Amino acid sequence: MESTGLSLPRHFGILLLLQMVTPSSEQFTVTGLQGQILAPLGGVVELSCQLSPPQSAEHMEIRWFRDRYTQPAHLYKNGKDLYGETISRYVERTELLKGAIQEGKVTLRIFNVSVDDDGQYHCFFRDGDFYEEAIREVKVTATSLEVQIHVHPPNIKGLLVECNSRDWFPQPQMEWRDSKGRVIPATSESHSQGVDKLFNMKMTLLLTQSSRENITCYLRNPVTGQEQRTSIALSDQLFPWNTIWIMTLSMILVLLLIFVMVPGVDLHRKLQNQQNGARCTRDCQSVTQCTGCSRKMKSPFVVGTGIILSSLCVISSLTSYLHHKSRVPASDPHFQLDAIWLEDVTMILCVLAVFITLIISFVYFRFRDLLQS
Repeated sequence: MESTGLSLPRHFGILLLLQMVTPSSEQFTVTGLQGQILAPLGGVVELSCQLSPPQSAEHMEIRWFRDRYTQPAHLYKNGKDLYGETISRYVERTELLKGAIQEGKVTLRIFNVSVDDDGQYHCFFRDGDFYEEAIREVKVTATSLEVQIHVHPPNIKGLLVECNSRDWFPQPQMEWRDSKGRVIPATSESHSQGVDKLFNMKMTLLLTQSSRENITCYLRNPVTGQEQRTSIALSDQLFPWNTIWIMTLSMILVLLLIFVMVPGVDLHRKLQNQQNGARCTRDCQSVTQCTGCSRKMKSPFVVGTGIILSSLCVISSLTSYLHHKSRVPASDPHFQLDAIWLEDVTMILCVLAVFITLIISFVYFRFRDLLQS
């Protein structure tokens, strides 16, 4: 019996020692909904996290922060919210919902969501020396309701169509589509960001012929899948340069036929008259002494046709070179000025080519007419 009485205090001592070593705070983990949380620009977003196993968190420190622990977006400590510890951009924009804090669940509500709120948030619980955290990810989204298509005045290069849309986040997918929904490669695509960090999109398309009934500017938010589109129908009247070029080349051809072939026909008629009214009575000694020797020279029709074809080839080559030479891209603000410059230069070169051709043909036929006299 004595040995048993002596062992009781020893057991009580061991139990007391175990209580002193065991931490007073119960260990836990922090959980929450998985995946991204979508937050509309200017709206409200709620981020929740939960202690597991469920237990009261009223006495704990609850801290929400972004990438730095010392810069909380919201801080709850000693049973109250410490708004003075919050970083400036979250002042008066957050609220900690504590309706279920007895079960270890809290929710951070963020008002007036901005682009800067996009990213990860740490939900941090501390109880004494023990702490745990979970990470939530917020994706801010903004979809513009306005998509504008602007058609520039037609020029020698074609018809420039421009699509603009502002206030997107994140950067949207942007493309042109034809009436059958097929993608049309854009001539250029660019974007910019303002102070609010929203994306302003711009896309251009240079059309050289009216082969499509209408075109559509299509934008899609890659996060939400929301789409916006605007279509425009293009008529043949927006492509006047096709008609202008046909008329210009026709006028050039008519001028060349009149001022090149008419002298050739006249010279040919004179040669025929000389051949019919005179005969060679002796061997040819020189070109000017016998019109029969004129057969050795090419027919005026052949020469006139050669001059016309050569002139058309020169005009076509110069025009093609100017049009296909890489100059100002369609996305450049000076594209329209460059197109106007190209129109003027092309017309001047065409006039010069015709004028030089007429001078050459006049000099040739005049000189040959003198030789045949």
